[in-house]
Amino acid sequence: MRLDKFLCDSLGVTRREATILLRKGEVTVNGEKKKSGSVKVTEQCCVEWQEREITVTGPRYIMLYKPEGFVCSHEDGSNQTAFELLDEIKMDALHFAGRLDVDTTGLVLITDDGQWSHRITSPKHKCEKTYRVWLDEPVEEDYVEKFKEGIQLRSEKGLTLPAHLEVRAEKEVLLTIHEGKYHQVKRMFAALGNKVEALHRERIGDIILDEELELGEYRYLTEEEVNSIWQK
Repeated sequence: MRLDKFLCDSLGVTRREATILLRKGEVTVNGEKKKSGSVKVTEQCCVEWQEREITVTGPRYIMLYKPEGFVCSHEDGSNQTAFELLDEIKMDALHFAGRLDVDTTGLVLITDDGQWSHRITSPKHKCEKTYRVWLDEPVEEDYVEKFKEGIQLRSEKGLTLPAHLEVRAEKEVLLTIHEGKYHQVKRMFAALGNKVEALHRERIGDIILDEELELGEYRYLTEEEVNSIWQK
């Protein structure tokens, strides 16, 4: 993590205010005075401000706009991991609150709060996820009703939970589901004889992907966004 970002997170100051503190010579890293915000800080570093050690405290809740080609894991033998897009300390403590496939883009939530992420991923809480789906074949007239009734997936005993399908174009839909089965969206359309050409997650619960984020960018969730998960 950059030193100026570390100061922002630990002291609650703006990036400009952090720059002023550095220029004043009030910040040291491992006993050495630092005036550049680009200095890298790791979890082994001792950062002090006005001779007092400071740390990033409290759980972290992060919204990431995941690009295609990144996997949601700490390590992968053939693909880049989405963690490579983060500039954070104590990366090993972070985990994904619901993953996306390597070829799927969109909203990913990352945290070090296990109870919070469990609220999102546990089937019993039925946390809604909305996906924009682009299909190979046109949407059939009975798709909306079939998704509402539930889809029989291959190798599954029962139907999926009722899902809401909104048709946006001949081959484009918005799909809201309450489960997180393996490759579920792709398998649901495959069961109807169609193929998903592209998939993008827009929403988890009441948390909507920030339109101001570019692919690969992230930000911390607001307090309202964090608390919305507990209100379902």
